[in-house]
Order: sequence, then structure tokens, then C-alpha cells
Amino acid sequence: MTSPARNHFLRVSAQRAAAAAEADNPLHHASGHELMLAQLAEHKRQLKQIQSIERKADAKRAMLPAYAAWVQGVLDADTGVQDEVFMHVMVWHIDVGDFAGALPLASYAIRHGLVMPDQYQRTTACLIAEEYSAMTIKAVEARQPVDVDALGEVGMLVHDQDMPDEVRAKLHKAVGYAHAALVDTTPAERQQERREFALRNLRRALELHDKVGVKKDIERLEREIKNAAAAGAKEGDGRS
Repeated sequence: MTSPARNHFLRVSAQRAAAAAEADNPLHHASGHELMLAQLAEHKRQLKQIQSIERKADAKRAMLPAYAAWVQGVLDADTGVQDEVFMHVMVWHIDVGDFAGALPLASYAIRHGLVMPDQYQRTTACLIAEEYSAMTIKAVEARQPVDVDALGEVGMLVHDQDMPDEVRAKLHKAVGYAHAALVDTTPAERQQERREFALRNLRRALELHDKVGVKKDIERLEREIKNAAAAGAKEGDGRS
């Protein structure tokens, strides 16, 4: 259960815990952090009992508010102290499709060089890029809306981070797919620009990883760009 008093306690505890750790005092001595670690352990235990990925996401969505005050306290303190609770919450935001909600946490984690808990076996930048990409591609294929602005921010966030070429290729594929899916809802005068942007990303994905699965998408976009250009030229001739 959350309450204004509890949220204030957690927010202040996060700030004090971060400051204490920065001063070489063990973070686990902070009672607020102990509370959050206990809460995380219980929630992880509950999640292990759920087999359905969809139901796990629903459960995480219901659990996230319990950590909001703690996370805000960490962000406000801005000390860059490694925090297992914070990193799990960042991943859960991504898991439930809350791209915008995960961005401040992802930005903080990369800026301060925080590492993922051992169970994830990936660097922070690699996980962020891969998870955002996977969720985007899945949403596009299911004809669901995608937050292209958040995806673009992720691209900028991990631009200079080291990761396998296959992961970066998947990110470019996701960007290409997301923008290609928006062509029909884009004003006519900007549709060609969006097609070309999508095409550049798909071509870059293929350069990075030849098995990324975009060859047919590239051919389709090339045809659409050519046909749109021809139609535009014909329309211009008709007005002259």
C-alpha cells in the first residue's frame, strides 16, 4: 500500500542512502533501502509463480507504483550509486511497455555507468537497446501504437555505447519499422521523408547484421519511394 507519508519516507530515504553510500557508508544500512529490497524480493517471488509473460507484465504494472517514491528519491539525489532496486524497476518499466516512464531511469543509469543485476547478463546500454527494440518490433507487427519519440531518445542515449553489432542492428530495424508504420498517418508532404528515414535505418541494420531480417522490407520501401516520386512528378506535370 502507498500513502503520502510512506512515499515521503522512501523518497527521503533514497536520497539519504545515496548520500551515505557516496560517503563510503554501506547502502544496506539505510532502512528505506532495506524496505525496498524486501519488497523487491517478495515481488520477484510472486512473479516466479506466474508462467504467462502477459500476466507477468500485468503484475509488474500493478507493482511499479510501490517503487515510484524510491526511484524519484534516487533521481533527485543524482549521486550515481549502484542500486539493485532502481535497476529492476527500470527493466520492469520496459517490460510493461512504458517506454516514456523508463527513459529517465535509463538515462540516469547510462550517465552514471550503473550495471545490471547479475541475472540479466548484459550491459545496461545493451539491455536498454535490445528490450526497446524487441518491444517496438512486436508492437509494429501487431499493429499497435509505438512511441517513436522515446525510441529516438533511446537511440541517442546508446549512440556511443559499446554493444554487439547484432543488438545495434536490431535497434535500427526497430526505428525503421516504427517510422515505416507511421507513413500513412503522416501529412502527405512529409511521407516521402519518413519513408526515406525508415529506409536508411533498415539499410544500416543490414550493414551491421546481414541476418537481421529486413531485406524484403528494404525492397518494399524502395518500391514505395520510387512509386511516390513518380506519382509526384506526374502530378507536377499535370499542373504545369
